[in-house]
Amino acid sequence: MKHPKKKRVTLQEVAKHAGVSTATASLVVRNNPRISDKTRKTVMNSMKELGYVYDRVAANLRSQSSNTVGVIITDISNKFISEFLVGVHETLEEVGYTVLLGTSFDSLAKQDHLLSTMLEHRVGGLILDPVSGSNAETVNRLNQMNTPMVLAVRELPEVKSDYVGINYRKGSLMATKHLIDKGHKRIAFLGGVRTSSTWIERMDGYQYAHDNAGLIIDNNLVVDSPPTREGGLEAVLQVLRNPDPPTAIFCFNDLVAFGVMQGLRMEGFNPGQDIDIVGFDNIPESDVYHPPLTTVSSFPRQTGVEAAKLLLQQLSDDSHEQQRLILEPELIVRESA
Repeated sequence: MKHPKKKRVTLQEVAKHAGVSTATASLVVRNNPRISDKTRKTVMNSMKELGYVYDRVAANLRSQSSNTVGVIITDISNKFISEFLVGVHETLEEVGYTVLLGTSFDSLAKQDHLLSTMLEHRVGGLILDPVSGSNAETVNRLNQMNTPMVLAVRELPEVKSDYVGINYRKGSLMATKHLIDKGHKRIAFLGGVRTSSTWIERMDGYQYAHDNAGLIIDNNLVVDSPPTREGGLEAVLQVLRNPDPPTAIFCFNDLVAFGVMQGLRMEGFNPGQDIDIVGFDNIPESDVYHPPLTTVSSFPRQTGVEAAKLLLQQLSDDSHEQQRLILEPELIVRESA
C-alpha cells in the first residue's frame, strides 16, 4: 500500500505554534540579530517540535539572492588547504553564509563539473583554487560567469577576478638564500607541477637567489612531481642518482619535504645533518616533525580569511573594484636547515 506523502510544515504553522508573527519567524530562520534570545528559543523549539525544515532554495528564489557560497579546492588532504578552509569557513559562517565545498583533485574535468554544479545550486559567490591545468577555455568560462568570484592560492592573471595569495617568489628567494648563506652551492628544487603559477613563481625566486650569488643552476637538480609526500619521495630518489648530488634541497611545500626526508633516510642520509632541507607553507606538522622543518610560512588560514573578505565585499558592493592581495611570507628556521 502506497503511503501518502507527508505534507511539509510551513513557516506560518511554526509562527502560529510559537505565538509570533510570520515575519518574526522568518527573521529567526534567517538568523537576524534583531530577534531576542527568548523569542529565538521559542521559535526554534516550535520548529523542532513540528519538524520544520527551512527551504533555502525557495527563499533564495524569492529574494533573488543566496546565502550559500561555493568553495572549490584542489586537495582537501593537503594540510595547507585544510588550514585555508578553516579561514574561509570561520569568516563566512560568522555572517550567516553556508559553504558548499567541492574538491577538484587538480583535475580540469572535475573542476568544470564542480563549477557547473555550484552554478546550478545558485551559489551567491565562489572561491576557487584553480587546477594547475587551467587553460584558455577555463579562463573564458570564468570570465563569462556573472557570479561574484575570488581566485585563491593559484593565480590566473587573464581572469577578471579578485585574487589572494602569497608572494611565492619572495618566499622561495628567502629559502634558497638561507641555504646559500649556509655555504651550499648545489641546491635542488623538488616537487610541484611546472605548469602551475605557484611553481613558476617559486622557480623565479630560486633562480633569482642563484643569480644574485653568481651560482649556476644544474637543471638535473630541478625535479617536478605531485606536491605530496609520495611526490617528494620519488623526486629525491631521482635526484640522488645524480653523479654529483645536492648538498641541500628546497621543497615545493612541506608535504614534499616530508617525503624527501623519508627518501633520504632510506638512502642512509640524515636530514638536517648530511643534507639540509627547507619546505614551504609551515603547516602545523612541520614543527613537530623529526627533525623540525625549516620552512616558509605562507599563512594558509589568513589567506582563507582574506579570500572570504574579498568575496563578502563583492557581495555587498556592486561597485567593488577588482583587487589583488598578496601576503608576505616569513622564513621559520628550525633544525632541518
